[in-house]
Amino acid sequence: MADLNKFAEELVNLTVKEVSELAQILKDEYGIEPAAVAVAVAGGAAAGEAAEQTEFDVILVAPGGAKLAIVKLVKELTGLGLKEAKATVDAAPTALKEKVSKVEAEALKAQLEEAGAEVEIK
Repeated sequence: MADLNKFAEELVNLTVKEVSELAQILKDEYGIEPAAVAVAVAGGAAAGEAAEQTEFDVILVAPGGAKLAIVKLVKELTGLGLKEAKATVDAAPTALKEKVSKVEAEALKAQLEEAGAEVEIK
């Protein structure tokens, strides 16, 4: 029983980032999506730690002047067909990618802005 108490104490003392990483490991390696993770993260944030956003949405606000170039780039970046990419660009503002890492979101934004689009990361 002492081992379980020690394990429980270690779990309680995890940081928000560590809880998030643990949840990802449980999900990826074992197929478990622990519902308690949200409670633990909220508890850690309430204890004075700011929860860092880990998933971002890349929003195409406006295609800009070079609409054809943006349609081609959206097609390339999202894997959509040409017709679907055009429809996505025409529907701006719209989400191009959802729940991506900060690095990926910033890379997508840079590529789209370089081509002349107006992009937001949320």
